[in-house]
Amino acid sequence: MAFPHPPVRIILAKVGLDGHDRGIKVVARGLRDAGFHVIYAGLWQAPEAVVRAVADEDADWLGLSFLSGAHMTQVPRVLELLRQADLGHVGVIVGGIIPPGDVSKLLELGVTGVFGPGTPLAEIADFLRGQSRRGHD
Repeated sequence: MAFPHPPVRIILAKVGLDGHDRGIKVVARGLRDAGFHVIYAGLWQAPEAVVRAVADEDADWLGLSFLSGAHMTQVPRVLELLRQADLGHVGVIVGGIIPPGDVSKLLELGVTGVFGPGTPLAEIADFLRGQSRRGHD
């Protein structure tokens, strides 16, 4: 008897001092409804705590949301901690208010995708499914 593939596991978190979480909660619910196993790590997370959650939950993806402008400080730190923890295979997506000039910088750093406000939830889910089949490359 064949078992279906387990759902793709994604940790969603707000790193740093940004206290606005309405958008990430909408994304969490939308991805859950699309069949993903979603773990919302919550607000005000330290990069180390987020990476520990990724390891503890055996996550396939990490989604970080920023409205505070701290993405160019926090994302490189999270990516480095993931590499140090041998979790470089975990895909990282970023959402929130990201200036257009920073999108290419984040992608060069190793972020797999960047999604701004108003991105349809189906687009994010389809992106994650497509990338998961290709191994985040």
